Amino acid sequence: MFYREAGDFKTSYVADGQTFPIRFDRMRYYAVLVAAFGVIPFFINDYWANAILLPFLIYAIATIGLNILVGYCGQVSLGTGGFMAVGAYGCYKLMTTFPEVSMIVHVLLSGGITAAVCVVFGLPSLRIKGFYLAVATLAAQFFLVWLFNRVPWFYNNSASGQISAPEREVFGIVITGPNASAWATYLFCLIFLTFCALVARNLTRGSVGRSWMAIRDMDIAAEIIGVNPMKAKMTAFAVSGFFIGVSGALFFSVYLGAVEVGEAFGIQKSFLVLFMVIIGGLGSIFGSFAGAAFLVLLPVVLKVLGVDVLGWPTDIVVHFQLVIVGALIVFFLIVEPHGLAQMWRVTKEKLRLWPFPH
Repeated sequence: MFYREAGDFKTSYVADGQTFPIRFDRMRYYAVLVAAFGVIPFFINDYWANAILLPFLIYAIATIGLNILVGYCGQVSLGTGGFMAVGAYGCYKLMTTFPEVSMIVHVLLSGGITAAVCVVFGLPSLRIKGFYLAVATLAAQFFLVWLFNRVPWFYNNSASGQISAPEREVFGIVITGPNASAWATYLFCLIFLTFCALVARNLTRGSVGRSWMAIRDMDIAAEIIGVNPMKAKMTAFAVSGFFIGVSGALFFSVYLGAVEVGEAFGIQKSFLVLFMVIIGGLGSIFGSFAGAAFLVLLPVVLKVLGVDVLGWPTDIVVHFQLVIVGALIVFFLIVEPHGLAQMWRVTKEKLRLWPFPH
């Protein structure tokens, strides 16, 4: 009744190979895009932008990038925070060195720089995997944070060691700096998220994505049937690094405006994005959105309920949030390893048969 496919037939391979072959899914996708681009910018304010929408958009890009590496290719990474720092500092150096270049180019180049760094730190994956690869990427996290703290060139010899985003415009609209409006920063991040999601969706459905999943499921068997493990792993690290670098550039320049690497891109950031992947669902683009939305909204909801409604102290609410996140991670790893995305797929299956018994 709510979710039917009867009569939704295809007459060509092109139609059958659409990203959303079911008409209901396409209409829902278009409705979300219309609301995101045509409705929300007219009602957004600074609170909604800074507390919910901008963090969600930026973390969703980072989660998609990490999900490609961990969920689709099976290469465990704990260096997301460090790679986001590469994107942030790359964007800062580009903004200060080439002020006449468009901010869009700066963000894309920051993603490219991060992709190259990710490939370098991904080379150990050709020899090691699992726990040992996780330790190697964790070492990359600490090394990158140390590098940006200790080399003054990265923060232009600032006495405080902090980097601040100068004001920049795109098509005459200010999108960085204190004078940037909420709707402009929101749309700027939304455009990048839409671009990254479409690229990731098409890559994971093509030959590149199938090679990633073959390596994830059984790398020896994948190599036997002709998959090049070096090419598959390095492309996964490169694409993942590009998305994470874009998110780091946006996190610094559009969202925060000024950062210090140890506070903004520490190990907590790496674990936060990894938790988004686990809760949302490994190997799912929709799961990346769901995990990012869940962990961005959770502290806001707990603050409203715990502090504003129940009157609890703020520190109690913060500790309660950690307990909830930890319990959910254990729950999803044991009960539903594919996260919220799998729960949504099960719900759709039930809607296909409703009101008949399953």
